[in-house]
Amino acid sequence: MSHDTLPRPAKLREPSPPPGRTSRARRPWTRRANPVAGLGSLIWLVVVLVPIYAMLSASLTRQDQLLEGNPLKPPPDPTLDNYNTVLNSGFGHLLANTAVVAAAVVGLVLVLSVPLAYVAVRTRNRWSGAAFRLFLLGVAIPAQAVVVPLYLLIAELGLYDTLPAVILPTAAFAMPVSVLILTGTLRDISEELYEAMALDGASSLRMLFQLVIPLAKGGISTVVIYSALQAWNGFLFPLIFTQSDGPRVLTLGLFNYVSQFGVNVPALLASVVLSGIPIFAVYLVARRALVSGLMGVGGK
Repeated sequence: MSHDTLPRPAKLREPSPPPGRTSRARRPWTRRANPVAGLGSLIWLVVVLVPIYAMLSASLTRQDQLLEGNPLKPPPDPTLDNYNTVLNSGFGHLLANTAVVAAAVVGLVLVLSVPLAYVAVRTRNRWSGAAFRLFLLGVAIPAQAVVVPLYLLIAELGLYDTLPAVILPTAAFAMPVSVLILTGTLRDISEELYEAMALDGASSLRMLFQLVIPLAKGGISTVVIYSALQAWNGFLFPLIFTQSDGPRVLTLGLFNYVSQFGVNVPALLASVVLSGIPIFAVYLVARRALVSGLMGVGGK
């Protein structure tokens, strides 16, 4: 039998699209435009950007020119004196304290919430479920409702007017949401992966470090940003649990520009701009992981 008479293999054809679909679905650039969604996005962008622009413009304006003319008009004589005032009034000390508080809160939340979420997902009995639901009650308890007992507890421990007095309550109130986020993320890990490691003789601790943590980077990044924001923007705990200038943080440092005779609004807004730059930079670095982590909150 010659090579010419050998049967030729049939050509593989692309699967035909399901009924009701056309080939246009494979070419997203041919989809119809949505002017309503575009208009809504534009309006939302204006709503977000206009206050930011007004804040930046006011921070570059002299105090005697702040109330003259349209607030959305660019400053007639831009100046950096307000930023110099902020930087020369102890801003570095406030920034360092806030960074220490944020780093400590993030560390505590990660060290405690990751094992808690792992136990909540892997332990299947009514007691662990009841403990998990009881723990999540912290989401419904506002900090204002327990600030007096917390004040008495911190005073008894001798932590008043120190940075730990701010770190510990902030981490405690960031824990419930963090555990909820991580629990949803860990539920997306396939059961077959746990079984494969168990057959390989892996212990629970080894599973945690070699399987759970590498596959839960999205949820962990979300928890890092969430807890850092809670610590960076916290106002109630620093106001109640600190008094002197030593442990003062950025949110309390804004009072430096408020006196009984008036408010230095341009310097105040310049301080807000400077204090928002670090946390905004962190968000830009981890924004993809933040979105993916939030999408996994509901679990499978």
